[in-house]
Amino acid sequence: MTHQALIMLAAGIGIPILAALNARLGANIGAPAAAAVVLFTVALVTAGAALAVTGPAALTRVAGQPWHLFLAGVLIAFYVLSVTFIAPSFGVGNAVFFVLMGQMISAALIDQFGLFGARVVPLSPMRALGLVAMVGGLALTQLAGRSS
Repeated sequence: MTHQALIMLAAGIGIPILAALNARLGANIGAPAAAAVVLFTVALVTAGAALAVTGPAALTRVAGQPWHLFLAGVLIAFYVLSVTFIAPSFGVGNAVFFVLMGQMISAALIDQFGLFGARVVPLSPMRALGLVAMVGGLALTQLAGRSS
């Protein structure tokens, strides 16, 4: 496994942990939106430290970028806010299940059409079967969780 794959595996492991931790923080303080602000403040400090190490000069090129590229911030805020509000009552597993399904659908579309400058990876029959198997596996984990 390459180091890129290991980093992405770690990021994937972090998603349900992020969901559980921030949902609990939101429940504990009685304000999921405040928990999201705390999360983004910590994230900003962390990203700022990474930028300081890697070189802040790239920030000078931000102003010339297309506006739609900044929608990523809206999407991550939507994810954090929705999981922080919903996971306590819906369950972290259920929340992450639907997040993963959405990720698989959007990733397949982005790859198929090379959206947002991504490398084109056509949806071959084998890849489609793999995606169906992954969704089936996710569904089985949810069904198994309900029967226990």
